[in-house]
Amino acid sequence: MSISVRHVERADFEAWLVLWEGYNAFYNRVGPTALPLEITDMTWGRFFDADEPVHGLVAQQNDQLVGLAHYLFHRSTTMISPTCYMQDLFTSEGTRGQGVGRTLIKGVYRQAALAGASRVYWHTQETNVTAKALYDTIAEDSGFVVYRKDL
Repeated sequence: MSISVRHVERADFEAWLVLWEGYNAFYNRVGPTALPLEITDMTWGRFFDADEPVHGLVAQQNDQLVGLAHYLFHRSTTMISPTCYMQDLFTSEGTRGQGVGRTLIKGVYRQAALAGASRVYWHTQETNVTAKALYDTIAEDSGFVVYRKDL
């Protein structure tokens, strides 16, 4: 089955929301730890704001959205060209292992190249072995560990 990748469109909201909620459930952001609706609304709106560096791609198969990738561009102290951070990647459970994730990542690579970015990077949990098996074939593990402090 053919998988196409394109920019998210306003008419995609309901199908995108199903994927977004699946993504958040995967990371246990449900119930009391769920993302507030205002964050979902803000994220969605950013895709359509020309002044925002946040972008959304969706994967489509047989006229159905089956995956999403959200990415943003930012500056770096070690490069002149922008850097692309792929913040979110998710595929519907029924399509996993069919190339949807790989196709979305390659879509982000294309958009980053078009924007003049010299690097695409992302994070994943150490326990996400299925995703890591894919990532090991299309990118290099930087060896960095992520620290964060919520404020």
